[in-house]
Formats: sequence, structure tokens, C-alpha cells
Amino acid sequence: MLRIHAAGAVFGGAALLSIAAPAFAHHAFAMFDADRTVVLNGSVKELEWTNPHVWLRVVVADPATGKALQYAVEMGSVARSTYDGWKSDTVKPGDTITVSMHPNKDGSRGGMYLSAQLPDGRKFGRTGPAVGLPTACLPGQVCANRSGQNP
Repeated sequence: MLRIHAAGAVFGGAALLSIAAPAFAHHAFAMFDADRTVVLNGSVKELEWTNPHVWLRVVVADPATGKALQYAVEMGSVARSTYDGWKSDTVKPGDTITVSMHPNKDGSRGGMYLSAQLPDGRKFGRTGPAVGLPTACLPGQVCANRSGQNP
């Protein structure tokens, strides 16, 4: 009987770890170079409005060759991006955009979203634990940020 309980405990513990491990790994930011900020001036290829992360794909011209290069910019979740002022239709393919990001450490074309600006002057920034800022507050929303008021 003891063997059955021990086996059940081991199996249950392993199952719990297999569920928890991706959650811990998911929130690591080690792949991004937080000491560098890159600014992309280009056009939107796609805004992938999905969880666990929204993806902004931007096409920029290579300064040396003029060749179109695609960058994948990892944003926060749909909820986080909404708090930061984004909607699923904020941008559409072909829109001009300027994006700031912490680039991928491995040199691949992409990074962690920090901010964006559209030609009409709208600016978006990132909040939350990824960048060490309190969560933004939507207009009319009651928020418990540091000041206790809506920003």
C-alpha cells in the first residue's frame, strides 16, 4: 500500500512540475538585451492579436541593401496591450510605424516591444513587470496604481 501512495505522490509531483515549469519559463526575459534599445522605422506586416503574447511584425528596409527585412516584436498579452492603449485594429498591414524594442540577444530579427508611434502622432508605451512600470489604466477605469488615480 505504501508503494502505491509513494508512486502516486511522485506522479502527482511530476505532473504539478510539468504544469508549473512552463509558467516560470514563460516569464523569463533573458532572451532580450535590456542594455540595448533598437528603433525600427517601417511598415506593419501583421498585428497578431492573441495570447499569451501579441506579436507585431514590422517590415523595414535594410540600410545597406534596401532589401525588406521582417522583425517580430513580442508584446504583452492581449490584456496588457489593451491596458497600454492597443486594440486589435490599432494598425493594419501597410501602416507606417516606428517601434522601439530591446533586441533579441541571439541577433535574430526581433525583440521585446517597448513603445510605438504612428504617423498621426499617437504614441504607445509598455507598462507592467516586463519593463518595471505599473500597469497602465484605461480611461474611466478604477486602478490601484501608485498614485491611486488614472494616469
